[in-house]
Amino acid sequence: MQNNYSADSIQVLEGLEAVRKRPAMYIGDIGFKGLHHLVYEVVDNSIDEALAGFAELIEVVINEDNSITVIDDGRGIPVGMHEKEKRSALEVVMTVLHAGGKFSKDTYKVSGGLHGVGVSCVNALSEHLKVVVEREGKMYEQEYEIGKPQYAVREIGKTKRRGTTTTFKPDTSIFTVTTYNYDTLAARLRELSYLNKGIRITLVDKREKEDDGSFKSDLFHSEGGLIEFVKYLDATRAPLIQDPIYIEGERDMVMVEIALQYNQSYNENVHSYVNNINTIEGGTHVSGFRRALTRTFKSYGDKSGLFNKIKFNITGDDFREGLTALISVKVPEPQFEGQTKTKLGNGEVTGIVESILGQRLQHFLEENPKQAKTIVEKVILAANARHAARKARELVQRKSVLSGAGLPGKLADCSSKNAEESELFLVEGDSAGGTAKQGRDRHFQAILPLRGKILNVEKAMEHKIYANEEIKNIYQALGVHQAEDKSLNIEKLRYHKIVIMCDADIDGSHIVTLILTLFFRQMKTLIENGYIYIATPPLYLVKKGKKFRYCWSEEQREEAVEHLAGGGDKSKVSIQRYKGLGEMNANQLWDTTMDPDTRTLRQVTIESAAECDRIFSMLMGDEVPPRRQFIETHAKYANIDA
Repeated sequence: MQNNYSADSIQVLEGLEAVRKRPAMYIGDIGFKGLHHLVYEVVDNSIDEALAGFAELIEVVINEDNSITVIDDGRGIPVGMHEKEKRSALEVVMTVLHAGGKFSKDTYKVSGGLHGVGVSCVNALSEHLKVVVEREGKMYEQEYEIGKPQYAVREIGKTKRRGTTTTFKPDTSIFTVTTYNYDTLAARLRELSYLNKGIRITLVDKREKEDDGSFKSDLFHSEGGLIEFVKYLDATRAPLIQDPIYIEGERDMVMVEIALQYNQSYNENVHSYVNNINTIEGGTHVSGFRRALTRTFKSYGDKSGLFNKIKFNITGDDFREGLTALISVKVPEPQFEGQTKTKLGNGEVTGIVESILGQRLQHFLEENPKQAKTIVEKVILAANARHAARKARELVQRKSVLSGAGLPGKLADCSSKNAEESELFLVEGDSAGGTAKQGRDRHFQAILPLRGKILNVEKAMEHKIYANEEIKNIYQALGVHQAEDKSLNIEKLRYHKIVIMCDADIDGSHIVTLILTLFFRQMKTLIENGYIYIATPPLYLVKKGKKFRYCWSEEQREEAVEHLAGGGDKSKVSIQRYKGLGEMNANQLWDTTMDPDTRTLRQVTIESAAECDRIFSMLMGDEVPPRRQFIETHAKYANIDA
C-alpha cells in the first residue's frame, strides 16, 4: 500500500474497461445467473423493436461452442455516422455504455432493456462478438474482441430482409460458468412471449439432436398473453372459476395488464412485471393491485350480505389465498429501487393500477354473481383458516417462551453466537444426524436431524403446517417466526447458512424437494437473502490399496477407475456406492461434504418466481401426469414403474 494519495492515484477506466473490471456491478454476478443475463440483454433489444411494432420474430440459437446467436426482423441498428461521436452509430451502440435509442421517447415509448446497460455490456464481457445489420437493402457487419472493434463498420452486400443478428462468445477468463442451460433460457423466453402477446420467439440448441436428427428446439408464441400465462402457471391446480379474469387499460401513457385466477390451493402466487422485468420485490404496481382487490371484494361481500356471519375482520391476505395473478405494466420512465433494483418506485402507478383494476373488477363481479359468490365463499374459508393458523402459531411461540431458549431437543447447536459464521445442517434421519454430529466443527456448525419426510406444505392448510413437529423444530432452530400477514421476521435468525443435507438417492431427493417447498412457500425471504444451500455428498468411493478418490458423477467414477487402475487390471479397483449419509464415517462426511475448504454447496436462488411456482405446484400438487412427464424428462435416476 502506498501512502502518497495524489492526482496520479485516480484511475479513469476508458470505454468498456469498467465493465470488465467490475462485471458483477453490471450483470449481477459472473456465475450462472450473469452468464444467462447476457442473452437477456441482447433479446431485450429485439423485444423493444417488437413493442414498437417493428419486429415479429426473434430467434435465439445456442451454438455448438456455447456461443449465442440472436436474430430479429426489426429495423436493424442504425449504421450511419454519429454526429457527436464521429463514427458509425452501430459502433457507438456496441462500445459505449448507456448508448442507444431507448433513452429517447421518440424512438421507443417503453423499453425493457432500460433495466440493464445494454448490448455494449455484453460486448465488453465477450471474447468475441459479431453483429450483422440488414437495413435499407444493404448488409453491414462489425466484429469485436473483448469489446474492441476489429475494423470499422463495413458494407458486405445487398439484402431483401431487415433486422439485426448478434453472435457472442462469453469470455471464459471472466465467467466461472460457461455452459448455457437450455431450460433456463426457455423459461425466460416463454415468459417474454406471454408478456408480449403475438411475438414469435424460437430457441434452438445446436449442441443436442433429437431422435429424428433435428436440433432440440422450441417455439414460444402466445396470442392470449397473460390469460394463457396464468393458465400455464395453474395447469396443475384445480380452478375455482371457469376462466381467468382479464383486465387491461391505459392511463397517462402507463399500460396495465392483469390476469387473475382463483384455485383450490392455499397459496398466494402474485407475479409482477414492469417493462418485461420481473419485479420480485413488488412495488407501487403491486400495492395498487392489492388495494383494489381488497377494496372491491370487501365492498361486494358487504353489499351482498355474504360477510354477515363472520365474527372477525377479513384482511387482504384472505382475498389472496388460492390466487394466481399476473400484473404487467409498461411505464415510459420506470424508477427502480430496493436491494436488487427490482422494486418499482413510481408513485403515480399505484393510483393508475388501483383505478383500472377496481373499476373493471367491480363490473366483473356484478355481471358474474355466481362466480363472485364462489370466490367470496373461498375468502370466508381462508379467513377461518387464518384464524385457526394464528392460534396454532401463537401456541408454538408461547411454548417457545415457556421452555426457555425454545430450541428443539434434537438440535445439536454450535458454540458460536455469530449468525454470519454459523451454519445449520438439516439432516435426513437420526443415523446420518449422529454421523454429522461427530464429524462437524462444533464451533460454527449445528445439526438438526429430521425424522422421515416432512409435511408437504403445497397441499396443507396453514394451521396444519404449524402443528407439524418437524416444521416446528425448523422454525424454532432458525429463530424466525411468521407475522399474521405471512411475512417472515428474520431479525433473530441464528444461522446465515442453512444447509439441506440428504442422501444421494430418490428418497433423499424427495426430502430435499419437500424442504425446498417449505422454504419457497413459507420462508421465501431466506432464499431471497441467499441463506439456503444444498449439500452435495459424493456418490462413489473408488479405491485401490491405499489410494482412493471420491466421485460425484458417473464420468468422475469412470475416470477415477481408469486412473487408479493405471492401465493395469479394472477388477482390483473397488467401487463403493454411497446410498446414504449414514454409510460414511464421520471423517469421510467431514472431508467430502462439511469441510468449508473442500465441500461444494449449491446455493438456492430464484431465477423466475413464476417458473418456480409452477414447478413446485407440479411436483408437489395432486396432478400425476405432468409430474410423471417431468420426471421422465429430467430424472438422472428413477424407476418410473415403481
